[in-house]
Formats: sequence, structure tokens, C-alpha cells
Amino acid sequence: MKRAEHPGLESPVLSKAVLEQERKMLLDLGNDITSVRDKNDLLRLFSQRLKGHWYFTHTIVTLIDYKDETYTPFLLDDENSPIRGHALHQQLIHSRFPLREPFIQAVLNADEPISFLLGDIMDKPQSPSFLKLNYQKGVREILMTKLIQEGQPFGFIHLYTDRPGSFTAEFRSVIKGIAPQLSGAVSNILANEAMLKTQEDQAFLLNFSRDITQVRTRDQLQEAIFRVLDKTLHTKLAMIRVIEEDGFHLANFMSDRTLFGNAEATYDKMSVTRITIEEKYTSRVLASIEGLVFPVDEEIRDGNAYAKLWKTTGLKNMYGLPLRAGDTNIGTIWLLANRLSPLMVKGICSQIAIAIANIQANEKLLAYKKQLEDENDYLKEQIRTIYNFSGIIGNSAVMQEVYRLISIVGGTNTSVLILGESGTGKELVARAVHNASPRKDKLMVKVNCAALPANLIESELFGHEKGAFTGAIDRRIGKFELADHSTLFLDEIGEMPPEAQVKLLRVIQERELERVGGKQTIKVDVRLMAATNRNLEQAVREGRFREDLYYRLNVFPILLPPLRERPEDIEPLANFFITKYNRNSGKNIKKIAPKALQQLRSYTWPGNVRELEHLIERSVLLTQGDTLQEVLIPRSGIAEKTNPAQLANRSLEEVERSYIIEVLKRCGGKISGAGGAAEILDIPGNTLHSKIKKLGIDKTDYFPSRG
Repeated sequence: MKRAEHPGLESPVLSKAVLEQERKMLLDLGNDITSVRDKNDLLRLFSQRLKGHWYFTHTIVTLIDYKDETYTPFLLDDENSPIRGHALHQQLIHSRFPLREPFIQAVLNADEPISFLLGDIMDKPQSPSFLKLNYQKGVREILMTKLIQEGQPFGFIHLYTDRPGSFTAEFRSVIKGIAPQLSGAVSNILANEAMLKTQEDQAFLLNFSRDITQVRTRDQLQEAIFRVLDKTLHTKLAMIRVIEEDGFHLANFMSDRTLFGNAEATYDKMSVTRITIEEKYTSRVLASIEGLVFPVDEEIRDGNAYAKLWKTTGLKNMYGLPLRAGDTNIGTIWLLANRLSPLMVKGICSQIAIAIANIQANEKLLAYKKQLEDENDYLKEQIRTIYNFSGIIGNSAVMQEVYRLISIVGGTNTSVLILGESGTGKELVARAVHNASPRKDKLMVKVNCAALPANLIESELFGHEKGAFTGAIDRRIGKFELADHSTLFLDEIGEMPPEAQVKLLRVIQERELERVGGKQTIKVDVRLMAATNRNLEQAVREGRFREDLYYRLNVFPILLPPLRERPEDIEPLANFFITKYNRNSGKNIKKIAPKALQQLRSYTWPGNVRELEHLIERSVLLTQGDTLQEVLIPRSGIAEKTNPAQLANRSLEEVERSYIIEVLKRCGGKISGAGGAAEILDIPGNTLHSKIKKLGIDKTDYFPSRG
């Protein structure tokens, strides 16, 4: 309510002497104000000069924030304020008051300083709480006028008195005259503070940038982020989410769980929920230029499912900001605070984004390094191969022929096809050929075609590009590229699916390939060797193997004889394995008893050298003394059903089928795991499943009839 009870004060008629005195005082006060550099001195000087002529209790300067339509205390004359000791004093000086309340709107609409009796206005709807607080401490009247810069109100000067009528016409005239100078002084202080704050922020961001360049791990980054947010912005990190390799999903990269101490269960549940870039709030943040502010109370009213969790922290706003490396979105950062400096937040987020991009690149580099190390270890392990010895054991006539063929083809780049039953040592022959070639300084690369699912064999051989198929989160080079300028050994080539055969033929013919999902043609120089225990000619006739590929592979065949066809090699092989397992088990067996040697020679060895090795290993463990007295030859009937006479009238595939059926019977139908058929056959479970399917073996073949 405007001061109507003091007639004549609205249109004062001042004497010439009074006007001259006022002019001089305004000039002196203006000169003093312009010399002030410290904001704390400004209001003190202003009050002291005025109180030499007029009475009032205290004064305050408030500033307008048009963004949220509030005004808040900026300068306080606390030394003389009667409300200084009030319990709510500290709360008030940090409060924000609505700009649209009728009381303050009256000040904004007035062209002159305007006064109010507190008793008339303090209880009206929307009146600010500081009016009643002052009244409780004896204040009865308030005089206010606008501070204006470039024609726009940016704040107010408040003067209070406990003596109604103290604000005379002369006093109002002085306040009106000094208001422009006070406005300029406050503006200068604000500009100076903004400049200093900008310089401080820039210096801080420079130091933060230096610190963050040293970050190499997520833990180091988290420590740096928590420190800067807490000490500089006085805020907390709710969460950082980063966009995954698929470019669609976001993963929880970092968060401060302690922020949600009052609702940890809810937070834990929400933080592990997988979201996408199309999620409502995430999409808005990623599409924004500098981020968005989500007022917690408003978001609760709008039904934001996250806002109830935010509310438990007691903070007023959630800030969602995009993290970008260049022009590319890499994720989002979510900060809970009451207010944040846009410059600082933008600068810090920019540095955090760069650090995350560097950490991701470093993690990817380490993953590639680990992958290469694993592949290198895998390839080195292949040198130790099935029988774990450096030379091929055996001096029989049939093995002499194998050695002759190895010596002929070793020094060439000719493709080699190694044929023979399971367990005869085909991979060992392949390594002997490789070691006799000019490529021996590079590791031979091996692929077991039967051990890979049909849908992955192309990726394994030719590699794939990122995103070529579900699960292809990185680019991967294939075994052909890995074997460039070396040798690629395709074991169990007869198990390769037809679609992969087509692509393999093209690579052999043109010496170039394309990764799965790729368009780039890659030249390769690879010496190819393949091995199989199948009858490939029969597979070609049956349409299960491409004829043109067969002829490409079968340039130089080497047939590796089964152990039963070279009985003279059994003794040297057995002695070799005894020496090997002596070392492994700490035994000191020096010889084989004649009876045991006869056992070995009379057995038909359906599992060939591999089976011999396993029998010797078990026998060594069971032997006491320095002589191997007995070998535990299987007595399940397999030997009798696979004697040489029977084998002579059956195809290799029929022999293999019968052998697998007999092993399955002996294992009670168990395929994988301890005591399973795959363990006895010493092949992977997947390989055995593949063989069972291709050989047409049904459960009725190895389970007894229940009828």
C-alpha cells in the first residue's frame, strides 16, 4: 500500500536552499560511490552518508533473476539490521522471492521511490516473508526504488525504518537522485565479479584439463570428477551413461551411489535398467546443444518416473547434459544441484567427454592387445599339438613314404591334402610340411572346421566388420589374414558347410577375400593345407562337398597310414610316451614287459596313435616299479568288431560310424563331459555332435531296445 497517510509527500515542493543542499550531497555521495571497489563497502558508505541527514534502520540491495522470475538479496547492511539475530535470518538472505507478487509489482510499476507500511501489506497473499520478519523486530515502514541499467530494472534498493514518517519528501528526492549512480556502482561490481569469476573458472578449467589428461582408467576419472564436482560446483554426480558399440544402447559408466542413500534399493534397480538413445529424457538431452534442466518438483507433477528418486536427495534440479567428442555423442551426464554455472558445467563436461573417449580408446586398445596375445598363445600352443613331440615317430616302410612326400612338397607353395583316420597325426604331418617350407619362421595357423558352428566359420576364416551381425561389436581379422605369408591348416575340411566352401574356393583361386559385412578386397598370400578323415571323393559324389574345391585341395595328397598298418612303429611310439609320462608323473619306468608289448601289437587300434598315447598314460600311472607289465586294453568288444579283416571290406566312413556307436554304447550314450564319448575319442563335444549328425547315427543305434 502506497503511503497515502502522509499528504504532500507525493508531490514535494522543495526550497532552493534544500535543492542546493541535496545537489551537493548527491554529488559528494556519487563521487564516493564511484570510488568504491568492494561490494561490502558500497552499502556501508551509502548508509553512513545518508544517516548523517535522515533516519532509517538498515538497507538492502536485491537483484532480479528474470530467468526464474525471482529476486534475491545481494548487498546487506547487516551491522545495523534489527533482524540480524533472528533465527530465520540466514535462511532469508539465501532465499529467492517471487517477482510476480503484488507488492514487488507495485515497485516495478512506480516511477518514483515508493513506501509501504508493513502492517498493511505483510499479511496479504503472496507477500514475501521478510516483511513480517522485519515487523516482528520493530520495523514499520519500507521505502523501495528500482535499480536500472540500459532501461531495464535489474534490482531494488530497500530502506527500512521503525519510525513511520521518516521517509520525507527530501529523503525520497535524494534516493531518486542517487539511484542511477547506485545502479551504475552495483552494475560495475557485478561486471567485475563476473569477470573475476570467468577468470577463475577459466583458470580452474585449465588446471582440470591438465589433470584429466593424466587420467588413464575409470577409477582415476571417477576420483577426478567427484573431486571437482564436490569442491568446485558443490554438486553430485547422479550418473554418466555412455553409448555402447551398437550405437543404440547406453551403459552405466559411472555414478555416485551415496547420493541416493535414502533410496538405494530404488536407485540400484533403475541404474541397471538398460536404456536406449530413444528413451524419452535421454533423446531430449542428446538432441540439446548445451543440456537441459529438469526441475524436480515440476518433473514429479509431470509424471517423470525418475523424479521421485531425485527428490530423495533434497536437491532442486537435475541437469542432463550431452557428452560429445567433436560432433559425436558419446553419452550423457546427469548432475543433481540447486544451481550450476553454465560455463563451468559446459567446460567440465567437455573435458569429461574427452577423457571418456580416451579411456574407451585405451580399453579397446588393451582388448585388441589381449586378443592378439591370446591368439599368439593359441598359435604357439599349436606347436605342441596333439602328441606334444617335435618329430614324427616311426620308421616303418609306410612312414618312410610319408617322409619322402613331406620332403618333396615341403619347399614349395603347393596345397597339400592330408588323409587318414582320426588319431593318426595329420596335424603333425602338416606342421612337418610347414617347418620344411620357406614360411617356417611364421607360425602355422590352424582352424578346426568341425569345431565351429556353421554360422561362425566364415567369420573365423575371413574375419568380419563391426556390426556385420549380432554380437559383432568390433572388427576382427580372420585366420586367412592372420596366416598371410604363412600356412593355414584346415583340419576336418570335410565338415565345412557348403556356403563356406564357395567362399573358400574364391579365396584359393583369386588370393583375395572380403571380411563378412565388408566391402574392401584384401590380398592374401597363404599356403593352404587341409586334412580329413572322410572319403572326400564319396562326399563329392553325394553332393556334400564341392568337386571344384576338392580338386583345388587335392593337388598333393599325403595318406597317413593307420597304426594297425605299421605295427613295427608301436614299440618306439610306446617308449616315447613312457618317457613323456615318466616326466609328468615322476615315475622311472625303463622298459615294457614282453607280454605288454604283445598286447600292444595284437590290438587293432581303432583310435590310432592318440589311443595308444592315452593307454600308455593310464598304464604308466598304474605301474609300480621300473617295468610296464600290463597295458589296460579295452575289453568292451570294440577291438573284436574292428579287426583288420572286417575293416578291409568297409569304407572309412562305415568304420568311423561303427567305432563311434561302440564308444557311445560303452559310455551309456553320454556324449560330452567326464566319461563321455567325446572324452574317449579326444575330440570336442561339438565335433562329435557334428559327426553323429553327418553319419546318421540315431539313439536307437547305441541304446538297447526297451521293447
